[in-house]
Amino acid sequence: MCGMNNTTLYVGVTSTIEARIIQHKENFDPNSLTAKYNFKKLIYYRWFDTIIEAIAEEKRIKGGSRSKKEMLINSMNPECNDRK
Repeated sequence: MCGMNNTTLYVGVTSTIEARIIQHKENFDPNSLTAKYNFKKLIYYRWFDTIIEAIAEEKRIKGGSRSKKEMLINSMNPECNDRK
């Protein structure tokens, strides 16, 4: 099971995952939440056919408890390995 050592889990949506990962890892926007909390690992992601579906899932995940987020991550990536 993934040891959740980080205090914050970031949930977001994008249509260009490769570019977004680079932006986060290189602190493209130094004033962003991802730069502030030094998010560097992608530990969970899903593909959707439409942006509407992706946004709906983002809202569902954001509305859940931290425990539910951790269970979701652990169901797909129990070691919390960087996916990209």
